[in-house]
Amino acid sequence: MTLTDKERKTLYSIKVASENNPNKPEFPADDPKFPATPSYKIKVPGFSNVWLKDESHNPTGTHKDRMAWEMVVTYRDMLLAKKEGVMKEKLPHLSIITSGATGVAIQTALNKYNLPHLKCLVDLELHRKIVAELEHLGCELFFVDLSRKAFNWKEILELTSNTTGIDVTSSQGLDPTTRFYDWLSYEIINQSPDYCFIPFGSGHLYENILNINKRGVSSVHHDPRFSGDVNVLKNCEFLGATVNNPKSKADKLFAPHRPFSVFEEQWIRCFRLSGFCGQNSNVYLIRENFIDEALELAEKQGIICEPSGIAGLALLLQNKDSIPKNKKILIVNTGQVKYKHQSSK
Repeated sequence: MTLTDKERKTLYSIKVASENNPNKPEFPADDPKFPATPSYKIKVPGFSNVWLKDESHNPTGTHKDRMAWEMVVTYRDMLLAKKEGVMKEKLPHLSIITSGATGVAIQTALNKYNLPHLKCLVDLELHRKIVAELEHLGCELFFVDLSRKAFNWKEILELTSNTTGIDVTSSQGLDPTTRFYDWLSYEIINQSPDYCFIPFGSGHLYENILNINKRGVSSVHHDPRFSGDVNVLKNCEFLGATVNNPKSKADKLFAPHRPFSVFEEQWIRCFRLSGFCGQNSNVYLIRENFIDEALELAEKQGIICEPSGIAGLALLLQNKDSIPKNKKILIVNTGQVKYKHQSSK
């Protein structure tokens, strides 16, 4: 099947400079650079060497823009396959379970390249501001009680009227634990921190960072993007911050089910035993009062974030008595969604 004029125009508009050349980065699309977002020192009482990796500088305000770009690249691969006669059908729609940020990021990217709109499975209680934004961007929304059960990929596609499409939430074919945030992961581990604090929602960001770190500390021939200190990274404590309270301010970290996350105690234990990370690397629950404290600190320093995005700082504050004050600490701020459309309801 040959490409239509519209598809041909879309294909040639998607520019991927390289897959892993730091001198030819692929993100962000309009101004590729590596690193794509800044890291800078912040003030945390009692600590002397705390840095912030600030993903709020991304196009829609969060790290999810990285994943969204990979969805565009996936469509480029499909268009190339169609051009070569391998793929003989229409471009499929993507489906995803989202609480907002992922849907905003992906649909924004799809709009830029005139790609099929996103089909979103969202909770019945999703805030109307987020609903309005997703609808304004062009997402097709389907409402369900997400706490009721863990939906498999077939159910997600059925519930979003997309049985011939692709479920981004579950598809291992998209390499979510090594590809969604690979460039970001190198930007993080190249800082060679002694402690790295990471928000843990779907788990994909944490999994990407750990998998990329594993490559970095165990490979003889490194990825060109890697410039970290192997000896430091072998002992780096990668600490995920999450919540188990649906009413938490960090609501985007709460998930009643995580059926597609590879993270589990055995997974991280294997990493620890093999020397791919520090011995305290794990995912920890954060308390609300430390989220409040983190937000206050962030506001004083002009850091753009939401409670879920700054959860790593909350975990540092919660564990301040057990962490050496002079060690290099990196806080990953996943940012805050830039909502451009306000609901009139």
